Amino acid sequence: MVELAAVIVSAPASSGNLGPGFDSLGLAFGIMMNVEPGAETLEPATERHPALVGFRTAGGTGPLGWQSKIPPGKGMGFSGASYVAGVAAAYAQQGADIDDVRDEIWAQATELEGHPDNAAPSTYGGFTVSAGDTTIEVPIAGDLVAVVWIPAGQVSTNSSRSTLPEMISHVDATYNVGHAAQLVAAVATGHFERLARCRDRLHEPYRLSALPDTAAAVDAALAAGALTAFLSGSGPCAAALCLRPDADHVAAALPTEAADAHVKTLEIGKPVHISG
Repeated sequence: MVELAAVIVSAPASSGNLGPGFDSLGLAFGIMMNVEPGAETLEPATERHPALVGFRTAGGTGPLGWQSKIPPGKGMGFSGASYVAGVAAAYAQQGADIDDVRDEIWAQATELEGHPDNAAPSTYGGFTVSAGDTTIEVPIAGDLVAVVWIPAGQVSTNSSRSTLPEMISHVDATYNVGHAAQLVAAVATGHFERLARCRDRLHEPYRLSALPDTAAAVDAALAAGALTAFLSGSGPCAAALCLRPDADHVAAALPTEAADAHVKTLEIGKPVHISG
């Protein structure tokens, strides 16, 4: 058994979909959900908090403390990071090495979260591709950062999904398969000039039609030189991938007044880990 007061488990925020990778592509952001078995130093989680749900599901006992700067309801993977951190904290409490049970953490968090494109990057860090009950970590061939546009409002994932059509055409399906595959290849090989062409026809047109300020932020990021920009998860945040030297210019170009928004430049997130 690990000494409870000494353990802080940290899982990164995430962005799901990344444009054409609907429910499959995910990217970890460098802001964390921190949880602590025993709640000696952090605020105790309520029974409904997803971190505590994950902790209990994986066999954790006693109270669980939490602290995070990940905003909920923004499309930045608050619940996914919470489930991952809670499940990992239960394993840590039981004396397991997180690296040895990482796949089990992802599987349990995905079952709870329902969205592998959020649970995977919060578990493994970096850029991930998930399909069914498997996920793969993809190396990023360059020094990229994420510029995230964060408006004041929130979006319910369930209500956002209700706007999507039940059927799509073979033309749109083929379009998305090709563009998602090219996005993965571009990130892994460093052909970043191809990223701006990797667009979506499955969910963004429907979601962004209800989020005009987010759509304007995506367009502004692309016009300012972002490698690619997309709706983060189900929104309302927008995210842009940039080469590090270009990040300040892209951030300055994003509109903030209309949606009472602010902008953060974030590192690519690390895997869930024990940080204390």
